[in-house]
Amino acid sequence: MSNTAEFLARLGVSDAVLVSVHAHRGSVPREAGSWMAVFADALVGSIGGGHLELQATQEARMRLHGQPGLAYVRYALGPALGQCCGGEVHLAFERVSALDHPRLELQFRHQQAALPLVALFGGGHVGRALIQVLGNLPLHVRWIDSRDEIFPGVVPVNVECEHSQPVHGALASLAPHAHVLIMSFSHAEDLDLVAACLKRQRERADVAFIGLIGSQTKWATFSRRLLERGFTAHELAQVTCPIGVRGISSKEPEVIAIGVAAQLLQAFERKVSPGNDSI
Repeated sequence: MSNTAEFLARLGVSDAVLVSVHAHRGSVPREAGSWMAVFADALVGSIGGGHLELQATQEARMRLHGQPGLAYVRYALGPALGQCCGGEVHLAFERVSALDHPRLELQFRHQQAALPLVALFGGGHVGRALIQVLGNLPLHVRWIDSRDEIFPGVVPVNVECEHSQPVHGALASLAPHAHVLIMSFSHAEDLDLVAACLKRQRERADVAFIGLIGSQTKWATFSRRLLERGFTAHELAQVTCPIGVRGISSKEPEVIAIGVAAQLLQAFERKVSPGNDSI
């Protein structure tokens, strides 16, 4: 369950104080939009940890007990706070209840649309493991497969399941700058997906990342077939295969998933500013 989903679920039964980074200057633990929800018996999310989070939690719980306070509080991250970041953070405090649930949920959905888009093609073992990782990141994920029955009954709140037959037909509806991960159950589907991505790149040049699961041998075979279809070596260079950070040899789905997610985060740093899981 994502932080947002847990927060909204808990909010249905008890009040909370929503603490968010409203503004900051200098070196700080988290950027504007980061948040945590403080309940009487639980914390959801994080504004960066350490003494800052401890003091903000104490401030929030005082408000839960009825004590008044400012809407915005400035914290200097210096010796007085027991932190040496050197910057300053302005935190916003808002008491919320079940009555605020619809507003907060709508606000989350609007913000989710602005998050980096990942299109994951394939609902197999690695795909399922990867969804569990991506479900905890500030992303909008479209999970696509040609087999409608492949998806589990419950998925993270930032994941949208989609059946597409043929599977590469879903590429046309992807928003610009999508990060595409290809790991279907069939090498034939994988090849069609790569070809469709390269065709879209040729026509629009708006796919941020094309990643294909597999080995060097698989990519050598795909490269030959794609060249036969009329794609150039320059176009093929836009495909990352194998996907995942280098230096990890394990074939366990969960390990592959972590490596792929890490590589995605590197791609976001290079090409797209990551969104915040903000409320």
